[in-house]
Amino acid sequence: MLHFDVIIVGAGVAGLYASLNLPKELKVLILCKDQPWECNTFYAQGGIAVAKNTEDIALHIKDTLDAGAGMCDENAVKTLSEESLEVLEDLIARQTPFDKDANGNLLFTKEAAHSTSRIIHAGGDSTGRALHSHLMAQISHTLWKNATVTELLIENNHCYGVSVLTKRGNYNLYAKHIILASGGVGALFEYHTNAHTISSELHGMILENGLKLKDMEMLQFHPTVFVKTHHARKMLLSEALRGEGAKVVDYFGKRFLFDYDKKGELASRDRVARSIFDYKLKLQEKFKKQEEQEIYLDLSEFSKEFFYNRFPNIARNLSAFGYDLPKDRIPISPAFHYCMGGIETDGVGKVVGMENLYAVGECACTGVHGANRLASNSLLEGLVFSRRSARDIMGCVKSEQKTREFLLHTEPLQNPQDENLKAILRHLMWSKVGIMRNKSGLNEALGGVEVMLQSGVGRLLRLRLLTAKNIIESALKRDASIGAHYLTE
Repeated sequence: MLHFDVIIVGAGVAGLYASLNLPKELKVLILCKDQPWECNTFYAQGGIAVAKNTEDIALHIKDTLDAGAGMCDENAVKTLSEESLEVLEDLIARQTPFDKDANGNLLFTKEAAHSTSRIIHAGGDSTGRALHSHLMAQISHTLWKNATVTELLIENNHCYGVSVLTKRGNYNLYAKHIILASGGVGALFEYHTNAHTISSELHGMILENGLKLKDMEMLQFHPTVFVKTHHARKMLLSEALRGEGAKVVDYFGKRFLFDYDKKGELASRDRVARSIFDYKLKLQEKFKKQEEQEIYLDLSEFSKEFFYNRFPNIARNLSAFGYDLPKDRIPISPAFHYCMGGIETDGVGKVVGMENLYAVGECACTGVHGANRLASNSLLEGLVFSRRSARDIMGCVKSEQKTREFLLHTEPLQNPQDENLKAILRHLMWSKVGIMRNKSGLNEALGGVEVMLQSGVGRLLRLRLLTAKNIIESALKRDASIGAHYLTE
């Protein structure tokens, strides 16, 4: 039997920062499905929202609560903003390469629904990549790549460990404490911005053990995504583009977003995404030519020098598709981006109802996002609450390890028809459980998921289907539109 003090599932910002807050003397194992950079952190562009100083805390809290449409946990939001200053101080002490001006001062940018410029960034539009690489270089604990967790070893209210599939075989691993940092639910949708490893399987394991997911109907769709690519993960075009002056226009150059909201491009994400989605439907009814049905991101506000310096990653990727930037307008569409809900946790990231199981980052529901996440609060949440979980573990790490040996599961992980069914599921979730919903569409999606659950699928797809079913049922229970949950009837 392989025993550890702590097992961390996931090597994104939450998992890595949790490990950095656990001392080298502990036996800590980090597990990631693929290579460590195949996580949402690595692809995050905009930055990290932080309170600029103690005076800004109250306004940061207000902006977060306003975006959350009354569904946030105020205590969790207060914790998020107050501890952002401590986390920022720690990241600076760790020499994280944040962008600075000529005098060495941090550069702050503004994104939608923020009252002031308070978002720090690194590498222009490569904050996630820079942060992830920097944290990876500092970890001192063991990391296993290509390790897929297939089961949580839970009995009563204690998690004894995890079952993990590696290239060498299937193992049961045991630990005093388990931290889940496995990310969100991107693989459930046809159009999404997530890494291919983000599959929602851990959410399914939570459900099969009788534990709770919370606010799963609250799904954020990023308004500006370049979807004309064959890859499952679509190219995110950072909200910081609009914060810096990019405009959303139709084929004729009209800035139509002001017809929907007086804040135009800087309205909250859910409103911008819905507005683009709705306007595009109207264009499809009105015009026959494909180009006249498109919505575009107009970058002409930028000089070429500024654009390539401030957004080097976006510039490089779009240039590879043949666009002359910032001269050419870029066709855009909303796509699934972030799950506000997740595994229900308390103030230190402990899974509700469990003794020693924690969830941090996007897989968790801490209550800070409510019905709509404020831009760039996600990396901050992963940092703040992973540190809180690590500190809670340090308070009881000397306790004796409970032992209980589990048999390896024998359920097939994948069946031949699963890949086709995954594609059907993605289309079903995108078309019926997406940006704009109605009861009949949700019921149709629920029926489709239940049919698939009864069709002899492999374990990993079954776990995805359990999560999808929970999302749909959560949406059906909420009769009124609020935040990211928008009903058309």
